[in-house]
Amino acid sequence: MIIKLAKMVGLGLAFVFIAGISAYLTLTLIIKSEDTVIVPQLEGKDVVYALEILTELELNTKVKGSEYTSDIPKNHVVFQEPQPGSEIKKGRDVRIILSKGPRTFAMPHLLGLSIQQADIILEDNDMCRGEFSRTYHQQTEKDVVVAQVPASGRVVSRGACVDLLVSLGRRPTAFKMPDLAGLTLEDALQLIERLHLVIGELKSDYQKNKPRNTIIEQEPVSGQRVVIGSTVRLRINRESQKEIARHSTERSTGNLFSYRLDSGFLNRHIRVSLNTAGFTNDLFDDFVKAGEEIWLLIPTDREATVFLYENDRLIKTQIYNAY
Repeated sequence: MIIKLAKMVGLGLAFVFIAGISAYLTLTLIIKSEDTVIVPQLEGKDVVYALEILTELELNTKVKGSEYTSDIPKNHVVFQEPQPGSEIKKGRDVRIILSKGPRTFAMPHLLGLSIQQADIILEDNDMCRGEFSRTYHQQTEKDVVVAQVPASGRVVSRGACVDLLVSLGRRPTAFKMPDLAGLTLEDALQLIERLHLVIGELKSDYQKNKPRNTIIEQEPVSGQRVVIGSTVRLRINRESQKEIARHSTERSTGNLFSYRLDSGFLNRHIRVSLNTAGFTNDLFDDFVKAGEEIWLLIPTDREATVFLYENDRLIKTQIYNAY
């Protein structure tokens, strides 16, 4: 009886021990399965897919580089580590190498595209813009590619540069240059801007029999054929530096130029340009609140003309003689 009871107790203890071991192993496997994942197959997959699937598995993506491949498209995975099927813990890194596509390929067709569109295609194919030229083209809008070298379809290599010829649009119609003689400088400049011509060098020459600060000479001359964008040079009737020095014994370091904006609610773009000896540079270029006043110091060591633009429209012109 005692032996039988002992056997029953031993069997019970064995059962409890086995059950405990089974529960422990089961719990360990469950915990382990929750902390680990199986690395998926990434080779040949798009990088976007790789990022999405690894993020879902709570794994980190590390791009270790890129290389040219002839059989795997650009921005697809060519190598991964760990290998697919490996069991790793969550939060670990998966290293991948991406394809740069084949080293050689057919040159894309860029004709008819805008400069911005062509640049995007070149950048996407690891190419650069080479020589850049412009020409008038009667059938093509401005800033559209009309020619390319190499031509589309030619076999090219990554990193190659492409020369582009871009349209300036239709050649502008020529018109007769108006007569500016006798106009004030401000009126002449406003007319030049309305005709979409460009203000060039300004010179001075004093003639007593003509009104001061009026135009006495121009280039191109009146009646000459010009087109939009042509440069206009003017000679203004004002005293030369020597003549002013003869009448003046006082020297100063500069003159104050001021301009007060009209009242209102909107800020305005104010640009003040200074033209001296045929060269123009901006003294001020900013947005100013309505009603405010700006002050600028104009140098007096040489003759100068100040142009003030409000929202890109010429508002004020002022001439300063040298002292």
